[in-house]
Order: sequence, then structure tokens, then C-alpha cells
Amino acid sequence: MTVESTPLNTMKNIARYATLTSAAGIFVLISGCATGPQANPRDPLEPMNRQIFGFNEVVDNAVVKPVAKAYTYVTPSLVRQGVTNFFSNLGDVWSTANNALQFKGRAAAESWMRFSINTVFGIGGVFDLATDMGLERHKEDFGQTLGVWGVPSGPYLVLPLLGPSTVRDTAALPVDMQGNALNAVPHSGDRDRLTGLNLINIRANLLRAGAVLDEAALDKYSFTRDFYLQVRRSEVYDGNPPDLPVPDAAK
Repeated sequence: MTVESTPLNTMKNIARYATLTSAAGIFVLISGCATGPQANPRDPLEPMNRQIFGFNEVVDNAVVKPVAKAYTYVTPSLVRQGVTNFFSNLGDVWSTANNALQFKGRAAAESWMRFSINTVFGIGGVFDLATDMGLERHKEDFGQTLGVWGVPSGPYLVLPLLGPSTVRDTAALPVDMQGNALNAVPHSGDRDRLTGLNLINIRANLLRAGAVLDEAALDKYSFTRDFYLQVRRSEVYDGNPPDLPVPDAAK
């Protein structure tokens, strides 16, 4: 099987299709698709979101999960950890930029130091020496930056193939894609193969959590939504979010 193998090509094509369809949620939102007055205020488009969630589940079960399982089966855990470290190290470049945009000088400096140390001494980031040296990872994206700037998250959205999001995070997605350090890879074929490998590796790292979710969640959609919104809110406020306002009906 060559480097242009079926699993990598499949993941590459999924990534391309996801890029083309990532704005679908906002398009439907703008077109006036809404539910009744009893709708969850955080998820007014729940019927549409559930349909897209179901579609994503079908694609994941039919294509993405089997590829991730095969990857896990044939790739030693030490190698998978190195792949994870490599892509996390590239992510530190974009985290540096977003920490700077959020005026977090120390976090920006530490993110750049992490990238420099791991790239030079960790063989391109395969080994995470910076963490062993006590340099904490400050992972940030442009969606979080918009949140720090005061942009509200807006309604919850489920994007085709890409999964959980919000209006704010979806609007930030093109900027995050442009900020991906893989764009610096000059050859498009190499760039696509690395993107496919990253997608496979990310899904493989989520296999165990996904199995637990399948067994424990009574409503997988609601659990995924609530977990995503809670995590994103915590990330915007660096783990210390303010209390949510109490709805008038609950007072």
C-alpha cells in the first residue's frame, strides 16, 4: 500500500468536503430556520442539528472510525504518541498568535518557547521535551480569541463532518484554517497527506472516549452539545468562567 493509500485519501477527501460545507449551519441560520418558543435558547436549531448529527454518525461509523481502528491496530502506541506530539507542536505556532491577540504575553512567549524547544531538540516536535521542562501548553484558537474580545458564542451548530460548533466558532473556522502551520508545507501532496494523518490520529485518540459515551449517554446528541458548550466556555475564560445568568422563568 503506497502513501496515497485508501485510508489517507478517504480522510483527505473528508477534510476537503468538510471545508466546503463548514458554513452550512450559518447559511441555514440566516435563511430563517427556527424552532418554536419552547426551543432550547442555546440550541434553537436543534431539529436541524440533530439531522446533521445523525449524518455525521453514519459517516463516522461507516468510514472514519474503521480507518481510525485500523490505524490504531497497525501503529505502535509510541509512534502514535509521536504523531500526536508532532501535530500538537505545530499547533503551538497558532496558539502563540492567538495568545498574543488576547494580550496574554506570558502564554504567547511560552507557546513560542515550546515550539522552538520541541522543534530543535525534540526532532521536529516528535518528542515533547518542553512539557518535561515545565512549559505548559496554552492551546488557543481564533474562536477563543473572538470570545475573549467579547463576541458572543451565538447558537449551537452541528457542522457536516466537522461536528459541534457555534456561530462564533464557525465564523472563526476559515481564519483557523489559514493559521494552520501545515499551510507552510510547500508541496500540496505532502500537505494533504499530513492533514489526513492528523485527522486519523485525532479520531484514533478519541476511540476510547467515544466507546464510553456510546455506553453511558442516554441521549448522545444532548450530552455532546452540553459538553462542548461547557468546555468552550471554560476555554474562553481560561478555566474560570463566570456564572451563567438565571433565566427569568427560574427566578
